[in-house]
Amino acid sequence: MEFEDRCHKVQEPKFDCLLFDLDDTLYPLSSGIASHVKKNIGDYMVEKLGIEESKIENLGNLLYKNYGTTMAGLRAIGYSFDYDEYHSFVHGRLPYENIKPDPVLKHILKNLRIRKLVSSSRPESKPISHVSCNRVLVLNWHASLQIFTNGDKDHAVRALKRLGLEDCFEGIICFETLNPPCPSPPCDGEASIFDIAGHFSMPGAAADELPRTPVLCKPNVDAMEEALRIANVNPHKAVRHSRHS
Repeated sequence: MEFEDRCHKVQEPKFDCLLFDLDDTLYPLSSGIASHVKKNIGDYMVEKLGIEESKIENLGNLLYKNYGTTMAGLRAIGYSFDYDEYHSFVHGRLPYENIKPDPVLKHILKNLRIRKLVSSSRPESKPISHVSCNRVLVLNWHASLQIFTNGDKDHAVRALKRLGLEDCFEGIICFETLNPPCPSPPCDGEASIFDIAGHFSMPGAAADELPRTPVLCKPNVDAMEEALRIANVNPHKAVRHSRHS
């Protein structure tokens, strides 16, 4: 009887939500999108924020390393700008035609939505054995598939359409999901800008002495927690897939 009960007990799925990064994860780095994004960010810093071109590479690397995105770092050190304008400048001119449809990935993602679970269905003529537990049944398990990206929604939608994956995900957790619109007050000038390069040139400089950013983004733990809250899932039953995983 104890064996029968064990066989009839359906194993609960380990995960009920899969969070997927978008850029350089669902489409390859070889698409060249990342290099275009980097160039566009640099151009924005020069053309819109008045930063010297010679400082762009080092500043961009420091901001990305310490804040997760260049935008988050720019806001932290004192630059103010319109978020929609920034995203339009950075993503609006991308060669989305470089992203090709991926039917194989689509098939994989579609199949992730159903899991086969084993339950007991032993014919009465068969003796009880370990084999009897492997006899049958297919139960549907619906896994929530979500996009979790630091990019804006328009960029995510365009990339997913190019991949042919727009119907594979239940939701898109993106920049706008986690961040309210920026009021974009006028910048007070260089005196109000924190010199992050100068900071790290000092002996013993630490990252925990840096100003905080108002932008919520990966890999910040608060951003992860907020994304899981929005997706309405148990953090212990979610898996995140990204190129850094």
